[in-house]
Amino acid sequence: MTTTGIRTAPATERPEKPAHRDGNVLRWLSAYTASMVGDSVYFVALSWAAARSGSPAQAGLVLAVGSVPRAVLMLGGGVIADRFGPRRVVIGSDAVRCAVILAVTVLLLVTAPGIWLLVLVALVFGAVDALFLPSVGALPTRITAPGQLGRVQGMRGFAQRVATVAAAPLGGLAVAMGGPAAGFGVAGVLFAVSLVLLMAVRVRPLAPDEEAGTAESAWRQLVGGLRYIRGHRVLAPLLLVAAVMELGFAGPANIGVVLLADERGWGAAGMAWTVGGFGVGAGAAALLLAVRGRIGRAGAVQSWAVVAGSVALGAIGFAPSVAAAAVAGLCVGLCTGLGGALIGALLQTVTEPAYLGRVTSVATLFTVGIAPMTFPVVGAAIGTWGIEPVFAASATVSAAGGALGLCSRTLRGTELPRALPGG
Repeated sequence: MTTTGIRTAPATERPEKPAHRDGNVLRWLSAYTASMVGDSVYFVALSWAAARSGSPAQAGLVLAVGSVPRAVLMLGGGVIADRFGPRRVVIGSDAVRCAVILAVTVLLLVTAPGIWLLVLVALVFGAVDALFLPSVGALPTRITAPGQLGRVQGMRGFAQRVATVAAAPLGGLAVAMGGPAAGFGVAGVLFAVSLVLLMAVRVRPLAPDEEAGTAESAWRQLVGGLRYIRGHRVLAPLLLVAAVMELGFAGPANIGVVLLADERGWGAAGMAWTVGGFGVGAGAAALLLAVRGRIGRAGAVQSWAVVAGSVALGAIGFAPSVAAAAVAGLCVGLCTGLGGALIGALLQTVTEPAYLGRVTSVATLFTVGIAPMTFPVVGAAIGTWGIEPVFAASATVSAAGGALGLCSRTLRGTELPRALPGG
């Protein structure tokens, strides 16, 4: 095992099965998509139930509280994924999510929910997410060949965009027709579908020389994983790129766009066009990688894409019209979508299989744990200094992530593996 090189395909003449024609990969992808849609429908139902059961402040507490166990337990979830195997953990955590949501559905049918019941549900769901997310992210390298990892990440990114588009109207329709109970019920069914599909996914067992540290204590495994990342010539700068980019990107792309549309008088439609532009661009970038399967000089391209996307993000703050903001959002989506997909593919490629859960947990921690904490900071800064300076400053921070990646000669020269003949 090395912390200085890149994991490559094993020496074999057997052709690789293309990921888009591999039933095992498609089952994993379908399970992931169903879970993503279920997550979003759950959030819609939880939001509506919270708004109906308490004050605005209490509703805000319900929506925010789930992020706490998710952030606190995420690194531990990565250790558990590596210790017990990602397939076992992802099936167990998905089963718990399904059972919890269906139980809440039954409770809502027979009684009015108290605000503290919803808080408890959010806490449990956040804790289980800390197990589910690292495990589901660690599965691709165990279900496909190294030369297909780029295509799998593109397919995953495209599935995320499809799930985002489908989830909001589905959740809204369910809540409109049957209240929060119907929303939770739909989410529970989607988690059940995801569970059945995940149980049908086959994973490659680790070879004896890949089972690094699986007999150690959980604490030693966690420390060992962090040391592995720190000493890896590709992973360390790659995760730094992802973390810094998210810190600069998350606030403006979420709360910033909302405040921008409000200040400029564009209304909800203006916000929707801007966010929609981002979604279309990100979906197109993911589809490009899914079709091509590989992009040359991936290490350099992902860093340049982060820089270009950050510049477009700053431009949104200065957009004079909805159309200009939507075009800028499209550019943001294209660039950051490509950069993010390549970061995911490179992470899967260079990480030793025994460490994938822990490495994925570190990457996910910044995305769903730490980056959202910038939302109130960005909101307060916009209230103090205005839209343009904050978007410019945030874009600078995000671009610094790409610049740091370009400073690493090893990362710049990192390539995705080529598919063996037949893939």
